[in-house]
Amino acid sequence: MADFDEFVAGGGIVEPVDDVPHEYRDAVFRFIELHANSELMGGLTERDWIPRAPGLRRKMAVLAKTQDEIGHAHLLYMVAADMGVKSRSEMLEDLFAGRGRFHNVFHYQAVTWADQVAIAYLVDAGALISQQAVFKQCSYGPYRRILKRIIVEEGFHMRHGEEMLLIFAEGTDIQRTMFQAALDRWWWPTLHMFGPPSKPDDVLLRWRIKSETNDALRDKFVQKYATLLMGYGFVPPDPDLHRDAETGRWVTGEIDWEPLKATLANLGPDSARRIGGAAAHWNDTRWVREALETVAERPAA
Repeated sequence: MADFDEFVAGGGIVEPVDDVPHEYRDAVFRFIELHANSELMGGLTERDWIPRAPGLRRKMAVLAKTQDEIGHAHLLYMVAADMGVKSRSEMLEDLFAGRGRFHNVFHYQAVTWADQVAIAYLVDAGALISQQAVFKQCSYGPYRRILKRIIVEEGFHMRHGEEMLLIFAEGTDIQRTMFQAALDRWWWPTLHMFGPPSKPDDVLLRWRIKSETNDALRDKFVQKYATLLMGYGFVPPDPDLHRDAETGRWVTGEIDWEPLKATLANLGPDSARRIGGAAAHWNDTRWVREALETVAERPAA
């Protein structure tokens, strides 16, 4: 283990064929599986809004974003499966049976179109910050290479969110009220998305899967987006949010971690519907997978 730690600390890149400690393989696998599950559940969230998006241009944008997110999931499941811990089918079966985990933000329901704007502006920005931090020093080669593509596409999603937010910010009183209500619903879940405070012995930091602590990433988000939101005339739902008198940096109020704990146990506000809907679709299409497997196993003429 000491030699492996030295290899990783020195900038070494791990490939699937390498002999690595099982602790490293398991930790990296769980991290990538969580990312894959989150991209899939996020794509299903976007899919729900394709027929409800206002106007053809927005419908096309949501359709493209849905395709991107589902594509990201497929790429990540491929990378995770190559680690030999679980197969792609096993990961999906675990997810739809409620045994898998996915990011907390996808355990909540988008109530109005303004929620979709908040997701595109806040959640996609938070995801981009986290993914860029992983990409910067990631020691697992296949994951780092896949992230390069994912980050580019997530950047487009965030710009899409910025464009839509500006429409609300410069719109009617009703539009501004709608977005403020959505911000009230999504601000804290977005801060939770970075995870609880990192532990001193976080192996993902030690093995260069993550390059920054959860708190550092959360602070990076707050410093940028609290300023932008205030500038647009919106107020994050944190009465204790203020600028430090000496540093000028934003300081948040105390964060309640109970909602995050609930989502980690798949007990979030919309967990049952989201997992149940995805599981029903998985079961309804089982015959297609079985038919394809039958064809694949049939001997050539």
